[in-house]
Amino acid sequence: MADKRDYYEVLGVSKTASAEEIKKAYRQLAKKYHPDISKEENAEAKFKEVQEAYDVLGDQEKRSNYDQFGHAGAQGGNPFEGFGGGFGGADFSDIFSSFFGGGRSSQQNSRQTQYRGNDIERMMTIDFMEAVLGSKKQVEVEIEQDCGHCHGTGAENKKDIETCDKCHGTGAVNVEQRTMFGTFRTQQACPKCGGTGKHIKEKCHKCSGSGREKVKKTVEVKIPAGVDTNMTLRVSGYGEGGNQGAPSGDLYITFRVRPHKIFKREGQDIILEVPLTFSQATLGTTIDIPTIYGDVKMKIPAGTQAGTKLRMKDKGIADVKSGRKGAQYVIVSLITPTNLTSDEKKLFEQLDQLDSTRKKSAWDRFKDLFK
Repeated sequence: MADKRDYYEVLGVSKTASAEEIKKAYRQLAKKYHPDISKEENAEAKFKEVQEAYDVLGDQEKRSNYDQFGHAGAQGGNPFEGFGGGFGGADFSDIFSSFFGGGRSSQQNSRQTQYRGNDIERMMTIDFMEAVLGSKKQVEVEIEQDCGHCHGTGAENKKDIETCDKCHGTGAVNVEQRTMFGTFRTQQACPKCGGTGKHIKEKCHKCSGSGREKVKKTVEVKIPAGVDTNMTLRVSGYGEGGNQGAPSGDLYITFRVRPHKIFKREGQDIILEVPLTFSQATLGTTIDIPTIYGDVKMKIPAGTQAGTKLRMKDKGIADVKSGRKGAQYVIVSLITPTNLTSDEKKLFEQLDQLDSTRKKSAWDRFKDLFK
C-alpha cells in the first residue's frame, strides 16, 4: 500500500479536521473531479481516490483505525501480521489494545449497532428558466436500506433469532494468550455469532440474512428560484437507509444550468441586448421588453445612444436565501439598415444634408482629442 497517498492529503485537510470540514472538502473535490462534468486529466481516477479517502475519513471508526495503523488499519487488516510467531502466536493488535485500551466492546462489534445512513450525491442539469423561476423535478435514486421483510434482523421471522450459546448474547468472548511478556487476557468478537450475540436458525429469504436490500425510490425535488450552476440542494432523509431503525442519510443534488439563448445572467442580474432602429433611438419610443417574468413596457428616451444601459428594477433573479430580486439591464444596440429602396436612400441623403453642420462639428471635436 506504499503507493497510496495519505488520505488527509487527498482531501486537502489537516489530521485534526472536524467531520464537517472533511465532508465539505469531499463535496468540493467530488464536484471538481466528477467524470460526468470534469475536464481534468485522469478525472475518474482522482474521483475514485477522493471517494476512497472519504469512505475512510468520513467514518469515525475507520478514521480511528487509519490514524493508528495507516492504510492497513483502514482496510481492516493487521499491520503487525507476520510477527505472531515470535510472540507465541498472539495477535499483536490485541496485546496493543490490552495495554492502551483500544479493544472494542461487544456493542461495537455487533451488527445490531445502529448507525445513520450514508449521504448520497447526484448531478442534475436544468434549463435556465427552471433555475431562475424554480421548478419541480423527479429524481430516481437507488439506495440501500433495512430489508422490508426482516427489518434488518436477517432472520426469516423473530422465532428464528436465538441468543448465541457461546457468548450468551454479549457478542464477545475472553481469550487467554501466552506471550513472551506473560499471559494476557483479551476480549474478542465471538467467532460463532460474529459479534452479534445472536444465532439465526433460518435466514431471511429476501436478503439472504444480510438484513439489507437495494431499492429504487422516486423523489420529487422542489428547486428553489434562483439556483445557479454548482449550487447544491440538500433533500433530507433521501440518502441511504439507516441501520436498525436509525435515521436515513440525505440526498445532495448539485445543479448545472443550461445557458439561455437571449438572457445572460450576472449574479442576480439579467443582461439583455435590445436592437433599436435609428428613428426609435432618435425620436424615442415605448416598446415591450422581454423579462423572465414576461413582457414589460419600457420607455426609450429620445436621443438614446448605442451601448446605453437602461435599468429595470426587480426584474432580475431572486436570491435563493433572501428572496431579494436583482435588476434587468437593457443594453441598446442600433440596427443599420441594408438593401435600401431608392425612396429610402433619398430620405437618408436628405437627412445627411440636414445633419451636415452637426456632423462637421462632431468630427471637429473628435479630431481635437488628438491635439
